Amino acid sequence: MKHIYFLFLLISYLSFSQQSYYDGIDFNQTGLDLKDDLATLIISTHTNTLSYGWDATQATDVNPSNASNVLLIYGWENGSDMDCTNDLERDINSNGGSTDCSPMEYNREHVYAKSKATPAMDNSGPGADGHHIRASDVQRNGQRDSKKFADGSGNSGTVNSGENWYPGNDWKGDVARVIMYMYLRYDTQCLPTNIGEGSSAGTPDDMIDLFLEWNADDPPSTYEIQRNDYHENTSNTYAQGNRNPFIDNPALATAIWGGPDAQDTWGIILGTNNFNNLNTISMYPNPTKNNLVHFSTTQDLDVILYNVLGKQILTEKVTSSQNTIDLSNFNKGIY
Repeated sequence: MKHIYFLFLLISYLSFSQQSYYDGIDFNQTGLDLKDDLATLIISTHTNTLSYGWDATQATDVNPSNASNVLLIYGWENGSDMDCTNDLERDINSNGGSTDCSPMEYNREHVYAKSKATPAMDNSGPGADGHHIRASDVQRNGQRDSKKFADGSGNSGTVNSGENWYPGNDWKGDVARVIMYMYLRYDTQCLPTNIGEGSSAGTPDDMIDLFLEWNADDPPSTYEIQRNDYHENTSNTYAQGNRNPFIDNPALATAIWGGPDAQDTWGIILGTNNFNNLNTISMYPNPTKNNLVHFSTTQDLDVILYNVLGKQILTEKVTSSQNTIDLSNFNKGIY
């Protein structure tokens, strides 16, 4: 019998798993007041400064569906052609610097390119922050180099006559939320205008429209959430102790900087200063049984199913009376 496992990302899950981390944040605030409070929080909870080693990447970048592999930022396929540089995953122990496909290896990408910071980063401090170091194919990492991000479509690659880099439809939200985190955590050293092509005219500071659009277009994936949860839990050897708030709730970016409405994963209207008014929801069984999943809810829900890269693959209405979803058309795995 096949099983589908869920990382339950609905309101009730978030209210219990994240509420304590954000205790003390007044969500009646918006704009730079909210930004400053969140920055203070992620700085004060960053209690473990990582070194630039392989162990942290191997701990956080594991494929949620296959613990033997890491996911590679900017990748999108495995084995359908002879180009290994576009692989989505790679054996977790195949780390190194090989620039050909035999052996196929991965290295570490600084999503916020070190040379674009002011002052420039090295491989310590902000240059080793686990929230922006990602596993990447060696050659694809080299192709990105230190190019600034710019808009595009489809898979990752150079744009604007090779001057800029588009991370790909499946990765642009990840990139946006990394840049937002780095801006809060390291302030003027990691300005969004230094790393992305876009306008800051519509925002109250240095945030640009490009990253706000990407954050709204590409919601957090299971992989992002897994990394975020790892880093908060200081019982994990390579955890920093802090979270990326924009992975927890992309709508925080909208509340601070404006732009397109991003997904409110907490299911509340920002401006409510606590989590106590949330709808009570339960989902069972997990994993599924007989390809069915049931919901207990006091309000109508839009249930959205994502794969591990954050692609939306199902949307269905659930009510107190119509509360079962048939998942027999989906393969076993984590959603």
